[in-house]
Amino acid sequence: MTIAQQRVTQHPLLELTTGFMRFKTFAAAVELDVFTKLAGGREVTQSEFAQLVGLQERPARLLLPALVALELLEKNGDTYRNSAVAEEFLVNDKPYFFGGFVQFYSHAMYKGWEHLVGALQANTPVLAAPDGDTVFGPDDFMIRYFWEAMHALAGFTGLALSEAYDFSAHRRVLDVGGGSGGIPIELCRRVPGLTGTVYELAHVCPIVEEKAAAAGLAGVVDACAGDFTTDDALPSGYDAMVLSQVLHVLDEDSSRALLKKCYDALEPGGAVFICELLLDAERTGPAPAALMGLNMLIAHPGGENYSDQEYLSWLAGAGFVDLEVVRFEAAGATGAVIGRKPAGN
Repeated sequence: MTIAQQRVTQHPLLELTTGFMRFKTFAAAVELDVFTKLAGGREVTQSEFAQLVGLQERPARLLLPALVALELLEKNGDTYRNSAVAEEFLVNDKPYFFGGFVQFYSHAMYKGWEHLVGALQANTPVLAAPDGDTVFGPDDFMIRYFWEAMHALAGFTGLALSEAYDFSAHRRVLDVGGGSGGIPIELCRRVPGLTGTVYELAHVCPIVEEKAAAAGLAGVVDACAGDFTTDDALPSGYDAMVLSQVLHVLDEDSSRALLKKCYDALEPGGAVFICELLLDAERTGPAPAALMGLNMLIAHPGGENYSDQEYLSWLAGAGFVDLEVVRFEAAGATGAVIGRKPAGN
């Protein structure tokens, strides 16, 4: 091995430093509807691309190789087309459209990350409003971007969860803080006889009803207005409860309190599913879970990403038994930590 081969290089640091360029190039292409305009296998030349997207020749000439390098577009001779991942997830109206998530991070979260040092030093979120409101407020921007972003992640998490766990023994599922209903919509679409309810803030409930109707599941998936942080009890009569990307918003005490509410409301023999980007037991990664923890610091006064071992301990403390962890791959979760309420309780 030569000295040059042994030498530590700067390349990993360059990759970290220029990571924002990759994201903002990606986000710009989403905002320009590049992938939707190339849907269905459409192939265009550079000049046709410029006209299609509404760009002058020079910006188009610079954007195209960047998107090819990021594996979002493919070049075939003199023409360009969507890559497989872009066609599947970045075309508007596709079932697992990821564009809302990209836009939310580009227009909202990106600004917060510019103030990460301040958040670290003060242990205070930088996206919360002075009156204490958080990113869950009812303003038009949040309705347009945040809930669409969460729907994209939740739907694919629901798909992965349904493939990793057999829900056929369950009758009614309550998605606590379930956003626009992506998980119960996916579960009820795939599990005959299963019905679902999303327990959410009042201004989100109409979005749930709209999404359920669009999926052909009106009357199968519905919404129940409430706030799990302030309500004394959760709705009862459910034999499955889902907490997806919920506990990472809370600190340990609040998480334990919510799990106790789940236990009290859950039908005997029912199960609770904690779906999250899970840290390993040593809290050394993986990177998506570790970075999402910092995202919670920026956006919320409490909360971080936790390990499956921490969730298992909290579930046991709330009275759940037959604990297990099922692994899957989704952008919003890498597994589900499951606990069951004893049948006799």
